[in-house]
Amino acid sequence: MTKTIDIHTHVLADATIKLMQKEIPSLGLKMTPFDADNALCEVAGVPYRPFPRGGHDIERRLKDMDATLVDMHLLSVAPQTWLYDQEEAVGVTGSQIQNDEIARLVKEMPNRFDGIATLPMQAPEKAAAELRRAMTKLGLHGAMIGSNVRGKNLDDPSFEPIWAAAEELDAFMMIHPGNVAGMDRLRSYYLNNLVGNPLDTTIAAACLIFGGVLERHPKLNFIMSHGGGFIPYQGARWVHGWQVRPEPKVNVKHSPAPYLDRFIYDTILHAKAPAEWLVSTVGANRVLLGSDYPYDMGMMDCVRFVQSLDISEADRAIILGDEAAKILAKKRKVA
Repeated sequence: MTKTIDIHTHVLADATIKLMQKEIPSLGLKMTPFDADNALCEVAGVPYRPFPRGGHDIERRLKDMDATLVDMHLLSVAPQTWLYDQEEAVGVTGSQIQNDEIARLVKEMPNRFDGIATLPMQAPEKAAAELRRAMTKLGLHGAMIGSNVRGKNLDDPSFEPIWAAAEELDAFMMIHPGNVAGMDRLRSYYLNNLVGNPLDTTIAAACLIFGGVLERHPKLNFIMSHGGGFIPYQGARWVHGWQVRPEPKVNVKHSPAPYLDRFIYDTILHAKAPAEWLVSTVGANRVLLGSDYPYDMGMMDCVRFVQSLDISEADRAIILGDEAAKILAKKRKVA
């Protein structure tokens, strides 16, 4: 029987909050419940509401996992605690604390949790070192990073140490949107998330291709959040543009078509038709179960969603956990 593995989940556990409050008081990190299920999360004076209880209360998380038929969460940090806008020292300390805490949860409950790291991306050399520590010392599988860092796209030359380390370590690298582009036009109607999140994931993917990152690092692959944004649907446009325009050829001397095959996607698409199309287009082994737990824009009932798709039983098993189990087993660096 397939072990269901949700590869897109976030955690900021109560124990982690206490440690960060003690070690980085300047952050002013607070988690203030306002009802039985939700809290106000504040980081460096920036509020986020609602922060669902399962994001910080591990017992609640386990109950939610059971209710939604999820056997294992691949834990990553809350994007609110990336800390990219903070000083380097704060970013490094914050990353180390959170990675240590994810590793602790995995060690305490190895049948329910596995994990990937967060990195101080504003300090690329230190981020590469933290990725190495997280994978070789803590047993984490890679990292979740933002779709941009302080507005820098991911093809910026300063990030090369990170890509080199990730390729060497065979890291599970997830791109998650944040600090999204076009905010001057996305302030209404929650468009910053509804449109901005998939848009920024798409920008990140295009920069990884056209900036030559994937060409320079042929063993490096990326998991793209929220069904990959607009990548699967518009990828052919990128190929056509490379064929007819000089600008996309500046760093990439060959068609970008093969690089599109280096992206893996989660199932967070909110409707059967696009999910079924994604599976039929890229193959089940490039689509992994994801919920975006615990956030309200996620798909908490992700297992039943995949079970409802009009796909083969073999493909269903691959998506629900078989492929993730294979990837994570391959990428584990320490016992």
